[in-house]
Amino acid sequence: MVNKKMYQLGSAPNAIRALFAYGLARKAEIGEENVFDFSLGNPNIPAPDAIKQTINHLVELPSNLVHGYTPAQGSVGVRNAIAASVNRRFKMNAAADNVYMTVGAAASLTISLSALCQAGDEFIVINPYFPEYKIWIEQAGGACIEVLAQKDSFQLDIAAIECALTSKTRGIIINSPNNPTGVVYSKDSLVKLAQILNAHQEKQGRSITIICDEPYREIVYRSVKVPFIPTLYDNTIVCYSYSKSLSLPGERIGYIYVSERMPDSATVYLAVCGAGRALGFVCAPSLFQHVIEHCVEEQTDVAAYAENRALLTSGLSRLGYEFVEPEGAFYLWARSLEPSAEAFAERAKAHELLIVPSTSFGCDGWVRISYCVSKKTIEDAMPAFESLMKEYS
Repeated sequence: MVNKKMYQLGSAPNAIRALFAYGLARKAEIGEENVFDFSLGNPNIPAPDAIKQTINHLVELPSNLVHGYTPAQGSVGVRNAIAASVNRRFKMNAAADNVYMTVGAAASLTISLSALCQAGDEFIVINPYFPEYKIWIEQAGGACIEVLAQKDSFQLDIAAIECALTSKTRGIIINSPNNPTGVVYSKDSLVKLAQILNAHQEKQGRSITIICDEPYREIVYRSVKVPFIPTLYDNTIVCYSYSKSLSLPGERIGYIYVSERMPDSATVYLAVCGAGRALGFVCAPSLFQHVIEHCVEEQTDVAAYAENRALLTSGLSRLGYEFVEPEGAFYLWARSLEPSAEAFAERAKAHELLIVPSTSFGCDGWVRISYCVSKKTIEDAMPAFESLMKEYS
């Protein structure tokens, strides 16, 4: 009566979302101030003032100009604005027909994978990784090939990636700044990645695409620079979302940028348009297309995230926790106090601490702590983190 695969996905929801839902129920029971929810990457920082001002301006315009359908791939105005921004910031030569507007990064990735994948193709992901990658790759008809990041640093392991390349490799997803580790992949490692992919392409006579998942590009600390991969490797598609950079997660607005440096960029772009059509991802929310057109280079208050980062890392360091110092995004990747991350996260719940076990991201022994929360939440959570540490002392 139903698709069994879809039933299985629906009956076993994303563990991160399930923890977030538990937090909502728990807050209703004992009060929001008594639950320390570090589960979801749901920005607490307000959107820039320009967003509100632009929305107020737009809703006063005739309805058909704001809420009517745009072309399937998005309005020409917003696509031109995004292309111009890419060109300004990264010295590219993009045009409107390199940009496809989407319902956030999830749609960007699913469309891109469907546009590229033929049955049996392999896509490499770097473990730990955002869990939906595997679902989206397999739904497109591909195989998800996991390659471990370097131990402790969680930078790319170029030798391991090279070993994973086969005649079936069609792409690799690169997420930097990274969710869940907060690591920004170094330019040196990305240059080496480009070199091994170029060599493999020449050997196999088959293109390999880097799919850049970049919702956290603007959220970096201490002058860290995020290399723009299309300047280092030609066969690149960028999947972007304004959920984090503009604190608009619930509005679901983003884009796909097919690098014009791809030898077959026009063909790939049309395949993206076709995949959007087949998946029903046409005409992203028109109001927010217009908002982005006017606010394409606005940014959220990264200084507030930096303050949260400093507060959390200094507090946990004082208590004896080990973690990877985050260079970007708003996640702290902390070592579990016992071998089983799931058991550790369950014990944390007894202290009303909601942290995500690393098994959700494909490995064990770590937890993700999302610090895009209020400063007060971090401050109030420290006694709970202390009590949890004492259980293991």
